[in-house]
Amino acid sequence: MTDFNTIRQYNFPTVIRFGAGAVKELPAHLKANGLSRPLLVTDPLVVQLDFFKEITNDLKAQGFSVEVFADIHKNPVKSDVEKGGDAFKGTERDSIIGIGGGAAMDVARAIALRIHHHRDIFDYDDLIGGDIYVTEEVPYFITIPTTSGTGSEVGRSAIISEDDTHRKRILFSPKLLAKIVYADPLLTMGLPPFVTAATGMDALTHNLEAYIAKMWHPMSEGIALQGIALINGAIVQATHKPDLDSRSRMMIASLMGAVAFQKGLGVVHSLAHPLSSLLDTHHGLANAVNLPYGMRWNIEGCEDKFRQIARTMELKEETGGAVVERLFALNRELGLPLHLRDIGVKEEHIEPLSDLAFADFAHPNNPKPVTRADFKQLYTAAL
Repeated sequence: MTDFNTIRQYNFPTVIRFGAGAVKELPAHLKANGLSRPLLVTDPLVVQLDFFKEITNDLKAQGFSVEVFADIHKNPVKSDVEKGGDAFKGTERDSIIGIGGGAAMDVARAIALRIHHHRDIFDYDDLIGGDIYVTEEVPYFITIPTTSGTGSEVGRSAIISEDDTHRKRILFSPKLLAKIVYADPLLTMGLPPFVTAATGMDALTHNLEAYIAKMWHPMSEGIALQGIALINGAIVQATHKPDLDSRSRMMIASLMGAVAFQKGLGVVHSLAHPLSSLLDTHHGLANAVNLPYGMRWNIEGCEDKFRQIARTMELKEETGGAVVERLFALNRELGLPLHLRDIGVKEEHIEPLSDLAFADFAHPNNPKPVTRADFKQLYTAAL
């Protein structure tokens, strides 16, 4: 039996302090690195929660000057980053701490990039080769996840949308890796069932898509399979009857998914991203609804990998069809919708969604090519 009350350190790919109570180490770490004026970047929900107030009060009680920036959208946009950068400079901060889910992490990481890089933020878009302009150091950067979904705490990129078109851009550089991660499952204990379920299915999507992505990368595939096993065994408990064990397994599996998907993602993310852009759908929810349909579409040609996934999920039948049925069953057990119509998608949305999905950055790593017509067919099937 794993003792999740014991704090462990993993250096993979950055320093990760994992376990119940890990976040309590934050003040000592800041002091040890000569830092005293952190900017805490979070979202409008987290900033109101007791554990966040406890973190800030603990820092203030130990003599730190704390500035909080929480004026961000749930799907972050460029203006969020600009306002956060102004807050950092205007209050003379010396470090950045991203606390929250994927949105807070993305904004915090993008603010870190902006401080010493003075081009337009989208000049650094990795999809147009902008990473070559990331030449300067960034402020000391720490991440503290409060959900088990995106795994952004161990990421090297930030997804930020244009304010007007909501087109997603990717800011990427190894320089944007956090110096240290405090992964404390106690911070997730109060998450409501919907958030737990949706973010958990996001983590499952990361692991599944990373495993079947077309690049040969056995290290990522091994991590992804273990992530799938952990989520499959913990997500229902974590959602409906959470305890430290299930929350801990979900948090480490989420982190593992983000490590694994350096191999690539695929069609499910390209189906999900436009829902967030066009309809402001929660990213995890968008992935959850599309996941069974995207995986079913990928079975042909990937039978061996789906057999391994079925084995990892301990299914009676080791087939792709059994995996898809398990994904539908998970959504049902978690109280998540099974169809796009249940989250506000209408028939007239399918054409613009298909355009955005085909232009998305994730599907080139899918194990088989995806055309615009394929996206339209997948959206229609899921409707």
